[in-house]
Amino acid sequence: PQQQPHHHPPPTNPVMEEQLPTRHALAALDVVYEMSTVLDTGLSKSELAILMGLCENSVNPEALAAVVKELRREGAALAGASAEISR
Repeated sequence: PQQQPHHHPPPTNPVMEEQLPTRHALAALDVVYEMSTVLDTGLSKSELAILMGLCENSVNPEALAAVVKELRREGAALAGASAEISR
């Protein structure tokens, strides 16, 4: 009889495993995304995930909110300037 080849699980990388989202983190992101949608923030799930990750790494959430608002203002100003130029 032929011997079955031994299948060993691939070696694990603790750094990569630490970065993989857990079920709890994904559930939390789903809840935050639902709230974000209800509040009409316009943030995508991936943008929220980035913001949540920054908060988890001790970035001040109020400072992040200020940055998001400022980036939106600048984006709107650039879009307005671009529209003026194309007229």
